[in-house]
Amino acid sequence: MIEEHQIKYRGAEGIPVIRASEAKRLNTGTWRIFKPVRNEKCIKCRLCWQLCPENAVGLDKDGRPEFDYEICKGCGICAVNCLVKAIEMERDLHGKDLPKVQK
Repeated sequence: MIEEHQIKYRGAEGIPVIRASEAKRLNTGTWRIFKPVRNEKCIKCRLCWQLCPENAVGLDKDGRPEFDYEICKGCGICAVNCLVKAIEMERDLHGKDLPKVQK
């Protein structure tokens, strides 16, 4: 929960507005079902970094994408738009087992 003293911006009629760059406080990554994983095909084009709507893609010291799984919601925009298919979406269970299907 965001405390009153943490709110820096207010929208219409005083409604708090959270900027994407501050979304990390919300830990929205727990909503994710799939997570992006980079493979060795990456050519450092940075398209995934530019297109991520949550600003969850950073760049490592070599300029390759790194995913911030605390805020990544697993939308897959990065994987769909990767020019060389260097990002794959993998199932992310957050350490939980899938429920058993009863027959």
